[in-house]
Amino acid sequence: MAKFTDCILPEHEAMIGQQSVFFVATAAAEGRINLSPKGYDCFRVLGPNRVAYLDLAGSGNETHAHLMADGRITIMMTNFQQPALILRLYGHGKPVLPADPAWQELAAHFTVLAGTRQIFDIAVDSAQTSCGWGVPLMTLEQERQTLVKYHAQSDPAAWEAKMAARTSSIDGLPVTPTDRYISGA
Repeated sequence: MAKFTDCILPEHEAMIGQQSVFFVATAAAEGRINLSPKGYDCFRVLGPNRVAYLDLAGSGNETHAHLMADGRITIMMTNFQQPALILRLYGHGKPVLPADPAWQELAAHFTVLAGTRQIFDIAVDSAQTSCGWGVPLMTLEQERQTLVKYHAQSDPAAWEAKMAARTSSIDGLPVTPTDRYISGA
């Protein structure tokens, strides 16, 4: 049976801290629903009603576009170990770019990785747990380093030019591109 709370409880935070992957879902009023898996050590609980995650440049920037258009976001954590548990965080988020005033405060919570383009700052409205009994038991073999290596080997000027050209989502929603190449911590 699903159980809702109006904040992240200590047991939720403990479960979050043990996860190596999470999923992000966003949508605008029209167009596609975006669902993205995320890895690396890039998710932080900042308070009972606030989380953030570090976002690396990838194939698109749908989460940014959807948050600018609508703001709604759902984060899902799945415990692939025991005990079986799924945790969903429902809220509203905003992208924080390196040029934004809130960047320094948020970035201080992370080891900034090569290719970081923004941090998503999320106000959590509610949390929901469910059983997760249908989810298999799995173990993490290792992090895939391909994305970080790709960005670390990039020419900064070429990377910035590539990002500057990404001004819309796949559905044509506006995206504010990051203003600088970040080589990592």
